[in-house]
Amino acid sequence: MTILLVEDNYSIIKGLVYALNEQNYNVIYKTNIKDTILFLDNNIVDLIILDIMLPDGDGFYLYKNIIKNKNIPTIFLTAQYDEETIVNSLNIGAEDYIVKPFRTKELIARINKILLRNKQSNIIRVGNISFNIDKMLVYKNNDLIALTPLELKILYLLFTNVNKVVTRNMILDEIWNSTGNDVDDHTITVYLKRIREKLKTDLITTIKGIGYRIDNEK
Repeated sequence: MTILLVEDNYSIIKGLVYALNEQNYNVIYKTNIKDTILFLDNNIVDLIILDIMLPDGDGFYLYKNIIKNKNIPTIFLTAQYDEETIVNSLNIGAEDYIVKPFRTKELIARINKILLRNKQSNIIRVGNISFNIDKMLVYKNNDLIALTPLELKILYLLFTNVNKVVTRNMILDEIWNSTGNDVDDHTITVYLKRIREKLKTDLITTIKGIGYRIDNEK
């Protein structure tokens, strides 16, 4: 899982990157609002640790205008231990806050709790593609991909079987159940070609003579 750390104190950055790497998290850090916005325009992360006070503005602005719309769980870091700051953090939608100086183990515990909860929320992410199972919506870099209902069902089969082969017979059954029409291998090839063209990625691997597979390590 990938965590974005937005912080301009290099001592904090160094300590958190090391500690989170030890927990097998991939950590990317940015030190200002401008670079953070540019990064989020083209990348998906699982969680953001966001300092409120940044060189080119405040974290509240960044969260309300950019991060909140992307539905990325966020923990605020703040040096202000006052009720108004804390309440404001939670009221605008942050998952949690932690006051500087903080205990690294406590922050990691909060991160683990949030990510575990979100892992159970039926959003499957592979690379820069995310599939919201509850809403049956697919996004690439936070942009909605327009898929037909049948294309969604086929992609659903692949995403709910990550790292496993989805056989051609399973896909044939899904197409037949949805259309009631006689289908053959050529029909599968056509649908997979359309899906790949819309995703514009090599996410789907063909297992010759068997089926297709999506790997979360791809």
